[in-house]
This record gives sequence, structure tokens and C-alpha cells, in this order.
Amino acid sequence: MSPGPLRDPSRGPASVVPPLPARGPSGAAETVGAAGAVGTADAVGAAGAARRADVLAGRTVLVPRAPERAAGLATTLRDAGAHVLVSPAIERAPVADTAPVDGALARLVHGDFAWVVVTSVNAIDELLASAARRGVDLADAARRARWAAVGPATRRALEAVGITVELEPDENSARGLVAAFATLPASDRTSPSADQGSTSGDHTSPSRGRGVVLLPQGDLAAPTMHDGLHDLGYVPHVVTAYRTVTHTLAPDVVAAWRAGAVDAVVLTSGSVAREVARQLGPRDDVVGVAIGGPTARAARDVGLRLDAVADRPTDAALAAALTDALAASRTATSAATASAAAARTAAPPDGPAAPPAAGTTPADPTPEGDPS
Repeated sequence: MSPGPLRDPSRGPASVVPPLPARGPSGAAETVGAAGAVGTADAVGAAGAARRADVLAGRTVLVPRAPERAAGLATTLRDAGAHVLVSPAIERAPVADTAPVDGALARLVHGDFAWVVVTSVNAIDELLASAARRGVDLADAARRARWAAVGPATRRALEAVGITVELEPDENSARGLVAAFATLPASDRTSPSADQGSTSGDHTSPSRGRGVVLLPQGDLAAPTMHDGLHDLGYVPHVVTAYRTVTHTLAPDVVAAWRAGAVDAVVLTSGSVAREVARQLGPRDDVVGVAIGGPTARAARDVGLRLDAVADRPTDAALAAALTDALAASRTATSAATASAAAARTAAPPDGPAAPPAAGTTPADPTPEGDPS
């Protein structure tokens, strides 16, 4: 597939994920009441921006993500002086048969689900498209169930369309969301008909009650969420709401990568990591930053260099992890260069170097290339 539009125009505009509010040390949204506290936050923010500029200025960073999803991070990095290459490695495609997701939406309207668990912003788009096909207001239908989101971006996208999120894990992953469900009362997990078992695909569960959970997911989603909920006593109902397909990286990105002009790459999913490895190939001189643990594991599995994992799946956390990784890489490079220079200076100016002591291996005085 050649580079082209990322969305089918008939599906409407892309979802807009509202930015995170500024947060103070307590995690609450910052208020304007305390001038001293605001001043301290401004100073910390200014210091962080200055450090980013010091580390990122002149660096080339690849963000292989759809432009609308990459916009926030790309702006932050460009403001710090980085050259940012944005080109998607994957894209969402509609499923051929929308009957399963439309059927799930009808069940949601009828109050069949206790929970709806959303692990991707893409799934929200497909629920909205299904609601439009059926002439239903998704926000109204959403009130008949409780909603869980895997992380802040998904939560903010749900809130943007009028849906209240009641459960969001500290660890923003399917595993973390299963752990969050495990903290709920046992009475939330089971229903009189929970022994009917879980459902997936085109099948409709006969179960009704407080333990039935709708999971609208992509075709490549791992069974982590389904299996975890099932083990807790819930009745998960999985529908494939969208497909993930390859998107060919732009020619200028490929050329920059092959020329060694890319300093770092930001990996935002396992699928992205696999496509970067497949289309570009691993490079030891490109700093790698992952959005979370599953993406980090996928990157390692395909041989990509990995230097840091963001502590939250947010643009701010990715920018911070990237800054730290590039700073550490620069420090390591400077140390290696200084060590090599010292070794050359210590060598006698004339004549051959002294032979190594018995049982040792001569050191290669050639300095390593810049790994950043």
C-alpha cells in the first residue's frame, strides 16, 4: 500500500483527543488560585523545556504514526528544535462485515452489557460509526453500561463524545486493566447466567446481567483482556471493530533511515515496531523509545534497539523518555570519545606501542560511531 489518505472520507473526520490538563504534584488538575504553586510549576515546566531544547535541537526523530495521532508529540519535539519525520507504518481499516459491531451496539442500547472496555481510540471511532448507521446517539446508549479505558488518551476520547469513564488502570495496558478489574467487588464480576461462558466474534451471548462485558477490539488484539476478564468471572463479548493494515513509510523516511540521518524512533504499538523492523530494518545507531511494556517487548523481539519506555502512554511521557534516552546516549558517546582520545594521548609518540601483558587482549583505540 502506498502512502495515501489515512481515513475513508465516508467515515467522517478523525477523532480529536483532547490534551491532558496540567497536573500538580497531587495529580489533580492545576488551579489558578495559588500564585506560588503556579509559579513553581511554571519554573519546572520552563526547566523541562530548556532541557528538551538542549538535548533535541538538531536531532531527527521518526514518529511512524498517523499525522492526527502524532500531532501533539511532533509539536512538542519541533518546539524543542528537533526535525520530526511523521509517516504512518500502519493504519486502521474497516471490517468487511459490520454486523457484529452493529449487533453489539444494539445490545448496548438494550442494556445487555454491564461494562464496555475500550483499549484503543480506534474502537471509539467504530462505535461512533455504528451508532450513526443505526441512528443512535452513542452517549445516550453509553449510559446503560459502565465504561473502562486502558489509558488517558482513550479516556479523553470517550469523554470528548460524552461518555464517562469509571475505570482506568495505573498501568496503561490490557494487563493493567485486568488488574484494575480484579480490585472490584466480586458481586460486580458474576451474573446468574455467567456459567454460559464467554462469547466472541459473531456469536451472541445468552447471558444478561452485571458480569457481561463488551470488548470492541482490533483484529490483532491479543487475548489478554478477554482471558483476564474470563478468569475473574466476567462474561467477555469480543467484537472485531476494525482491522490493522500495513502502510508504506514515505520515501524520504526510508532514505533518511538508510543514510543514518535518523537519531531516534518513537514506537507506539507492537504493530508499529514490527513494521519499522520489516520496512526499514534494525539499526544500532537509532535510539528507540516505546510507549509501553508490550510495545517494548515487540521491539526487542524484532531486533530493534530499545533505550527507554515511557512511564505513561502520553505525549508528555514520550517526550520525556525520548529526551532522557538521547541525553544518556550523548553522554555515553562523549565518554567513549574522551576515553579513546585519552588512550591515543597516553600512547608514546614514537615507536610501536608496548605489547600487551600476557593473557590480555589489545584494546581497539578506534572510537565508536555516534550511537544516537
